Amino acid sequence: MSVFVPIHRDGHKFVGLFVLGTLILFWIWDPFGWLGVILVFWCAYFFRDPDRVTPLREGLVISPADGRICAIEDVTAPSELDLAGESRVRVSIFMNVFDVHVNRSPAAGKVTKMTYVPGRFINAELDKASEDNERLALTLELHNGKKLGVVQIAGLVARRIVPFIKEGEPLGAGERFGLIRFGSRVDVYLPPGQNALVAIGQRTLAGETVLADLDSDEPERTAREG
Repeated sequence: MSVFVPIHRDGHKFVGLFVLGTLILFWIWDPFGWLGVILVFWCAYFFRDPDRVTPLREGLVISPADGRICAIEDVTAPSELDLAGESRVRVSIFMNVFDVHVNRSPAAGKVTKMTYVPGRFINAELDKASEDNERLALTLELHNGKKLGVVQIAGLVARRIVPFIKEGEPLGAGERFGLIRFGSRVDVYLPPGQNALVAIGQRTLAGETVLADLDSDEPERTAREG
């Protein structure tokens, strides 16, 4: 089995640019070149795209992002998702610059709406980032008719959201649907009446960690840090 984690194709050009820059730095002064080598390895690490084993049972909502659960709140979904105004649980996952940034579909379904919203680039951990920051909102209709909202949010460092899919296309659970470059956040809006099965502070893996079970009435979980 290979010990090397694949690099997503979107990162190939960036790694190439970093390599070119490193060669120039070596030409200018060797110590600068070794700094460039470190940056090349960091760039390759950032764009890594590891394989994941996704649980496929009907009703499961899987994390779309690697990162840390930074908020779980009852909110009204933003208008760009075109979901009913009923209150629903929003699970927010913060990705730092060392997390995998390839995002995966939380369930199998069809992308019924896809909306890009320009905005600011404040710290993605802040609550107002959900409304103020640049973002790409997806509405995913599941096979049972329920809908999930998934919003990719650019952060303080992130300056580009890269979608891999288009409105109207189907997605499989755990399928890659986009990437956010250099630190960001993903919000998941559960159907009304559904609880999250994760807790604030918990680490998640895209395509593997279960956020919720739409076929279960298990109460919301709590946790204590430390």
